[in-house]
Parts: sequence; structure tokens; C-alpha cells
Amino acid sequence: MVQARTFQAQMVEVQMIESLLVANRGEIACRVFRTCRERGIATVAVHSDADAGALHVREADAAVRLPGAAPADTYLRGDLIVKAALAAGADAVHPGYGFLSENAEFARAVLDAGLVWVGPPPGAIEAMASKTRAKELMAAAGVPVPAPVDPATATGADLPLLLKAAAGGGGRGMRIVRELAALEEEMKAASAEAASAFGDGEVFAEPYVERGRHVEVQILADAHGTVWALGTRDCSLQRRHQKVIEESPAPGLPDELRAVLREAAVTAARAVGYRGAGTVEFLLSPQGRPYFLEMNTRLQVEHPVTEEVFGLDLVALQLAVAEGAALPAEPPAAQGHAVEARLYAEDPAAGWAPQTGRLHALEVPGARVGEMPGAASGLAPVGPSAPRLRVDTGYTHGDTIGVHYDALLAKVIVWAPTRAEALRALRHTLRRARVHGPGTNRELLVRSLAHPDVTGGRFDTGFYERHLDALTAPAPGERHAAVAAALADAAARTTGDTLPARLGGWRNMAAPAQRKTYGEHEVRYRATRDGFVVEAEEGEEGDEVRAVALSPHRVSLEIGGVVRHFDVRRYGDEVHVDSAGGAYRLIARPRFSETGHRTPPGSLLAPMPGTVVRLAAGLAEGARVTAGQPLIWLEAMKMEHRVTAPASGTLTALHAAPGHQVEVGALLAVVTDTDAQDAQEESSE
Repeated sequence: MVQARTFQAQMVEVQMIESLLVANRGEIACRVFRTCRERGIATVAVHSDADAGALHVREADAAVRLPGAAPADTYLRGDLIVKAALAAGADAVHPGYGFLSENAEFARAVLDAGLVWVGPPPGAIEAMASKTRAKELMAAAGVPVPAPVDPATATGADLPLLLKAAAGGGGRGMRIVRELAALEEEMKAASAEAASAFGDGEVFAEPYVERGRHVEVQILADAHGTVWALGTRDCSLQRRHQKVIEESPAPGLPDELRAVLREAAVTAARAVGYRGAGTVEFLLSPQGRPYFLEMNTRLQVEHPVTEEVFGLDLVALQLAVAEGAALPAEPPAAQGHAVEARLYAEDPAAGWAPQTGRLHALEVPGARVGEMPGAASGLAPVGPSAPRLRVDTGYTHGDTIGVHYDALLAKVIVWAPTRAEALRALRHTLRRARVHGPGTNRELLVRSLAHPDVTGGRFDTGFYERHLDALTAPAPGERHAAVAAALADAAARTTGDTLPARLGGWRNMAAPAQRKTYGEHEVRYRATRDGFVVEAEEGEEGDEVRAVALSPHRVSLEIGGVVRHFDVRRYGDEVHVDSAGGAYRLIARPRFSETGHRTPPGSLLAPMPGTVVRLAAGLAEGARVTAGQPLIWLEAMKMEHRVTAPASGTLTALHAAPGHQVEVGALLAVVTDTDAQDAQEESSE
């Protein structure tokens, strides 16, 4: 690891940091605190009311409350954060990523307060804050940029178009437009989302490159004129323009193209007098032509893959540069390959809907979540050339995943000597992780890492659009997981240490079949002299399933002559089953259906807890709507979700308004299919 001591002899104007406030939350705050602890720097957290018990607050030496829960009232209040730093005695501020990390006015406020700003100069942030101005600057510097398109004069020949927020990032305020008729409405939607997220509703349009690759270059610059270009990262595997899997180096690029990207990144950094860590992002056309996308004037979420390949602690280097250190003329050489998977609390099969609730367990084999072993990189070494595992997270067991912020649970990173080894090790690690609580994208990650287009390096930014259905199909082992859950429950309801005792004794006559239902699976099993025997579901063909050992938390099943083991944990009606073949989250259903309130046909129910951010223009009771028309927009976990009309008809009830907080399943509106209603009335006459 390259630590601050490497630079002590080269320091010019030393301003040692003694206490650092991180103007952020969650995983990145914990990540920065880890390096601070290793360097002997005291830490200060800020937190909203929703984050009062969060891991980053518990790990900091001191914490300051920001009253409220919404980002606009808390983590986006630069004035409150500066006051917090001064009140806590901090002498430096690290912005993390997101929120105010690319806000030049916030950087100036920190500096004006006499604090050290661990980031680039405000002028550099300002120059790159607007993507439209950044592209003009890069074009003037000779960096290739895509030609902008004026939405007011766009024609069918310009389609498809990509709408992007001029400020901010993370996929907020981005839309793909494939039909001119949708352009105006999508511009309004993108502008509203950008204004909500970044306080700036400026949106621009550019050609959308089909099957392009998202490749970026990590840069690091000091105040003495040295600029490092730390290899490439491929971030093409994205959902809703937000990255899911990243790797370094970007696979399959010719050396000439890598050199072009590095040179362009250094040119971009020098053009704005950059200092600190940053990222220059490019879009590669299918023909390999690079286009400048934007420069992120901060640390990126995916920075760990660069750290692993170069053996660097980028946060430590940020701090050293902020203290006045000079970088060596050249960075260390890159070695091996690193891949990062972002574990989100979301349901990919339901439009990536975020999931909320209590996190019962988060355990990754080979790593202690939240308290990483090893050096500043957080590596868990296994051997001199074996894969290394790292987990960065802002959660631990017992924490609650709420609706106000990003759905990211953890980043799981693996380094290995080769790309193939890294992909295999990451798949294996994710499969064996225990993630109990709200649903996650874990199975999607495992399947993605095994997909031939990914293993063969033949992917692009449209990967999930093309393959999502296959990647989210029901897991084939879910039936056996349901069987294991049922038998573990049976074991928990009986007493005794031996299998016969747990079965409640033997009878000469056959015992009646017991039934339990998990999701769509009804499990029927009988107690026999040979143990539990599971009956096949109606119409099901397959191998005989028999229990050979069971306890309330572990079940071994003989399936077609092969014994497989399942670990079972139950939290109320929620059951988690982990096995070598996969992990499953099941919901136990009662034996008898409960009679409850039925919602009227055509009801629009909130698919998640969140905030109503806007309604379709002119939406009111009595309005005519068409099937699939977006009517209501909800915001949850930094993402917007559209609620659409289930059928064409009349809006007969509207219970949503901008600013309303809603729970999952809340009735938002009712659309009455008037044509069907009229036909039914005519047939009854």
C-alpha cells in the first residue's frame, strides 16, 4: 500500500489533518473513516434523523445531527455541515460521493471557514459541474466529444436521444428517447428529477450510442503538476444508467486505445487545473471510437477495483494531497484483475423496485463486514497469488434499510491474477454470502457474472435490457429450498435429539401428509420409517426427495441419490434458505386464506414505500387515461418509479399528491375501465 509516509520528504506546505468530517453517509463514510483510523485522524459523522443509528454514526468518534430526513434538509445543507465541522472541532472535510461532493459553492464554504477541503479546487469543480460546459471545454482541449442535439429542432434522424442532467450523476435525470412524440414529456420528467436531486433542472440531449461501452479512467493529481492516470475501468453493466458491476482493467481494449484514453484523461485534468482524485468517463462506440462523457470531480463508488489492481489506498492519497504532498512522478504498476459487484436491496424482476426492512444478517465468507481485516485496502489475503476478498458496506446485521437513501447494501470486490479467476471467485463468494432481510439483486449478480457475454467480454450498456428476463427467471432450486424450510419448521415444532423422536414416534398406520406453503410452493411430506419423504407437487415430475438429517436450522436432503445441505433461518413469516446451489428468500403462507379488504379493480397500489414527487400533467378525477400511461411518480432510495394505468378508462379516484409519503400497498388511484363496465351493464340488461 502507498501510505502517506511515502510523501513526507516531498511535502512543501504541510497542513496536517487531525480531525476529519465526512459530509456523507453509509458505505463511503465508513470507507473514509477506516483510512482515517489507520492514519491516526479523528473522525466526525453527520447524520439525518433517519440515520441516527446508522453504522457510519456508530463508527465515528463524534457525530452531529442534521434535523430532518430528506436529503434537501440534511446532507444537501452545506451551511449546516460547515457548522457541524466547526462545532465538532474538525479541521478538514471529505465530501465522499453524491450529495455535495461536486458542489463548488460547498467547497468554497469549507475553505472560507478555514477548513481543509479534501477535494479538487472549486474552480475545477465548477468547470466540470455542467456537463454541457465540460464538453465545450474538452472539445477545445482536443478531447473527442459527441455532438449535442437541440431538443427544439430534433428530428427522427437524431433518434435515439439520451437526455442527461447537466449537474450531478448516478443516473438521475437521464432518459432514453426513441420517439419524437415522447421527447417533450421526457424532457420535463428529466428536468424535474434533476432539480429534485441536484437543485439544478438543466437537461441536455445528445445522440444515444446503441451497444456502447462505458469505460473510465481514474486520475489523481497533486498541487505540484503531477497527474496520474490509473488504468481503465469498465462500468458498462448498468441498470437505469446506474452501475451494477465494474472491473479493472477494462477487458478487450487494444493498447493503442488504452493510451488514447489515458492521454485524454490527463489532458482533461490539466485543462481545469485539477487536484485530488477524479474520474474521466468515456463512451466507446461498437467500432471502438471514444467519446468524452463527463468528469466526476470526486471519488467514484467503484474506486476499490482500481485500488486493488494498483495496490493503492485512494482515500489515503486524497488526504496526503490535501495536506500538501507531492506524488511520485509515476504510479505503481498495475497487477492482476479486480471486479466489484454492488449488492442492492431491490427486486430486479419488478422494475428494480427498492426493498426496505430489517437486515437480519449480512455475512460474506472470508471477510468481516463493517470491520475489514488487513491493511488500508481492506483485503483479506488468502495466499500469495490466490484471490483476495474485500467488502465495503454501510450496514451490518440488525440495521434497518429505509426509503430515504440509496439502496446499496454493500460492495463485494475480488482481486485475482486473471479476469477469469476474479469472476469465478466473486460468483462463489456471492453464492455463499448470508444476506437475510429485504430482497436483493444477489442472484442477478451471480447469473450476470456467469453469463457468456460477460465472461467473454462481449457486453455493453444495453446488457440488462436484453437479458433481464432470463437473468431474473425463477431459480430452479427454489422448490427444494421450500422443502428444506418446511422440514426445518417441522423439526423446530417437535422435541428430542433423535430423528424418530422429532417425528413424534412411529405408527403402524401411515401418517397423514403434512402441508406447508412457501410462496408458490406447497410442500407435502410424510413421516416414514426411512425418515421424511416429500410428495411431488401436482403435475410435478422429478427425483424423489427424502430427508436424511434435519434440525431447526440445517436440513440435508437426498435428491435423486445426491445429498445436498440447506441452512435455514426464519424471521417471522420470512424464511431464508442458503445452500451451495443458491440462496432463497421465501415467505411462509398461512394454511387458511384470511378474509380481508379487497381493493377495487383498476387500483393503483404503491409498489414500495416512498414519496409522491409528481403527477401526470392535468391528472385529476374524471380524466381519461390509456393503458400503460405514466400517472404517478414515486421516489424511493434516490430512484424514481413510474406507476402506470393498468387499463384504459377513467380516473375515478385519486389519493396521491406531490409530497405525500406512502407505504407499500397504499391505494394511490383507481382507473375504471369504462368500456368493460358499459359492456357488462349492457349484457346484464
